[in-house]
Amino acid sequence: MFESLPSPFGALLVDPPWRFTNRSGKVAPEHRRLRRYATLSTPEIAALPVETLAAPRCHLYLWTPNALLPDALEVMRAWGFAYKTNLVWYKIRKDGGPDGRGVGFYFRNVTELLLFGIRGRQRTLAPGRRQVNLLMSRKQEHSRKPDSVYDLVERCSPGPYCELFSRKRMPGWSQWGDEVDSSASVPSRQPRRKEQTG
Repeated sequence: MFESLPSPFGALLVDPPWRFTNRSGKVAPEHRRLRRYATLSTPEIAALPVETLAAPRCHLYLWTPNALLPDALEVMRAWGFAYKTNLVWYKIRKDGGPDGRGVGFYFRNVTELLLFGIRGRQRTLAPGRRQVNLLMSRKQEHSRKPDSVYDLVERCSPGPYCELFSRKRMPGWSQWGDEVDSSASVPSRQPRRKEQTG
């Protein structure tokens, strides 16, 4: 599946197409009307051979909706990573207030989680140890995550870098997903920072 990617990678950024279902197994109504792409069940996501892309010491950044936190932790374990912490994306309006257009069974979600896990013994780089775990930005088109995450990963984790289920090309990253022609490696946008070499 990922044979064309030049693994191993030191950092993986993954935004799986999570399937939202209720207790009876039906797709939640608000997600059915928003369906814009094919989704995968948690067992299907967990079965992806992501561990084959990871270096022996690797960081994983895994996007998950709040309601699927237990599923995401299960996926992280299945891929061979240990959960360490998370970053919270707080979605704001133009005026800086909470963007209350989110969906949810119990509350209107204005946050999304970016779980951070490791394989092997791998601390974040020095800038990561100064990084707060809150990202604030305006929501863009459906499911698109903030572009600032790429810089955050590059500051906090050693490369090389790979994104799965990519939506846009990013220089210096290998990417896989149906919105970026399956797989590609885009030339680096700048020389690697000192912290990322070695």
